[in-house]
Amino acid sequence: MAGGRTARSGWGRAIMAEGPTPPSAKGSNPIARLDATGIPMLVARLVLGFVFLSYGLEKVQDPVAFLKVLKTYDLLPLQPPELINSIAVSLPWIELLIGIAFLSGAGLRGAATAATGMLLVFTPAVLRLGISLIGSKPEFVGLCDVVADCGCGSGPLPICEKLVSNLGLLALSAWAFFSPSERFRGFVLKKDSTSENRTAGNPEEGH
Repeated sequence: MAGGRTARSGWGRAIMAEGPTPPSAKGSNPIARLDATGIPMLVARLVLGFVFLSYGLEKVQDPVAFLKVLKTYDLLPLQPPELINSIAVSLPWIELLIGIAFLSGAGLRGAATAATGMLLVFTPAVLRLGISLIGSKPEFVGLCDVVADCGCGSGPLPICEKLVSNLGLLALSAWAFFSPSERFRGFVLKKDSTSENRTAGNPEEGH
């Protein structure tokens, strides 16, 4: 009887240890499987980090040029001048901090929130600027013919190209914010917590 109880108990433990397959392990959602690899998070961090670093560095080197471009957007009142001047000076440093945060993984969701907010403000502004420039030159027949300096530090670009770029950055920012994946979220690559738990639960596997 004692042996039977032990056998049943052992069988019960085996069933409980195996358990039902979690939905994430069944592979029913290809997006979840891709996110679990951490590769989309790594791509989002690297792209956003380097882009915002380059934006910030270009503007820090010539804040007066950025101020002139900022005035063309007509987003802020020109009076008092201290307001728009302070924005022109502080915004490049904010972009630098965002870039550093993405690359280091420190304050990742805060960086994604700040990046999304900036993109949501400036993307419609770029669109409005492009529309206002249609017909201002003979070659500016349509929106995608318009070439303008958006103040990002990359010089004059086709408006449509800039809009597509901003939409891509928005998608990456959203992924960085909402992704539940813990892999590649920091500068130091984290170990797979699942494998660590398995090793801790079965110490004999390590020998």
